[in-house]
Amino acid sequence: MELYTSKEGCCGCGACMAVCPAAAIHMVWDREGFLYPRVDQEKCIDCKRCEKVCPLKQEEQTEQERLYLGVQARDDAIRHTSSSGGMFQILAEYVFRRQGVVFGAAYTEDMRVVHREARDREGLARLKRTKYVQSNLRGVYQRIEAYLKKDRWVLFCGTPCQAHALRLYLNQSYDKLLTADLVCYGVPSPGIWKSYIRYLEHKKRGKMTDFSFRDKRNRDNGHVCSYVIDGSEYAEELNRNFYCRMYFADDTVRPSCYNCKYCVPERGSDFTIGDFWGIEKVKPEMDDGMGTSMVIVHTEKGKKVWNAVKGETAWFACKKEEVLQPRLLTPTAVAKNRGYFMMLYRMLPFPVFAKLFLLSSAVEGILRRVRRCNG
Repeated sequence: MELYTSKEGCCGCGACMAVCPAAAIHMVWDREGFLYPRVDQEKCIDCKRCEKVCPLKQEEQTEQERLYLGVQARDDAIRHTSSSGGMFQILAEYVFRRQGVVFGAAYTEDMRVVHREARDREGLARLKRTKYVQSNLRGVYQRIEAYLKKDRWVLFCGTPCQAHALRLYLNQSYDKLLTADLVCYGVPSPGIWKSYIRYLEHKKRGKMTDFSFRDKRNRDNGHVCSYVIDGSEYAEELNRNFYCRMYFADDTVRPSCYNCKYCVPERGSDFTIGDFWGIEKVKPEMDDGMGTSMVIVHTEKGKKVWNAVKGETAWFACKKEEVLQPRLLTPTAVAKNRGYFMMLYRMLPFPVFAKLFLLSSAVEGILRRVRRCNG
């Protein structure tokens, strides 16, 4: 059994490993810091269940009437601690009121990013806020299935490929399952994230306990990132942070993301949520710097839930074309220097690699300014 022929053909969701009845598949790290499935051919029984749960190999029906919304939680505390307008927490609390469970990305004690479950507001705090790292779903598919079979409500929030993989793994519809996928720029390397964390810990001589990619302290829609090491907080502009600069230069994105088929507004989840970029043009009176959620409601189940929770929000309906930000139109473009970037990452000690990247970025910035000045 061959699961993929090139790295562009695997999104790393891990559903193939979860569904394998012979335990013939396990996930291994590559030299770019991403997980890929490896098949033990001696154990494989050629049942092809791994192919049936692969979201990149399967299509789903997405022809339905949709709602396009801008949403802000009425509770300012929810918005302040959310990356955008708080829609994720609103959906989560709908599920909590029904004694359900919520799954989303969280940091572990050593700052890895994995999907975890929450049953109340306290647990939900770990799942909130954007994390620019691919999360690990090991064991999550099985736990969600077990809750659903016990007739429990479940909300799953993740990338569109992860949400699609979950539905394929379950292989049946559940009335009490809600899936919310994200407007995803592309998932960055967990290996590079780990190297970056160790680099910062060595530099600051302590242990990191938290990282926020979208800190709203300046009421600027989260253009500050902050982190905590040994109780001390550090903050800097998003576009000056070393890790974020690598990410937004498109160098650290998983190969499959450059060909992502989910960069469209038509998806199979109940909800798609993300930042409402362009709110200042569509609804300027709601642009207060504290974030607005862009929400697409795809399914009838999603519409019923939305009707139940919309009273907790300030919201407006909008046209499809008003929500069509770049990652709902086309995938992230391949960085022209990505191969060179990854080669240096593999070859050099990370502190040396960091200095070289920052130096080259500074030189490129100077050259861009010179070109602008010369017309």
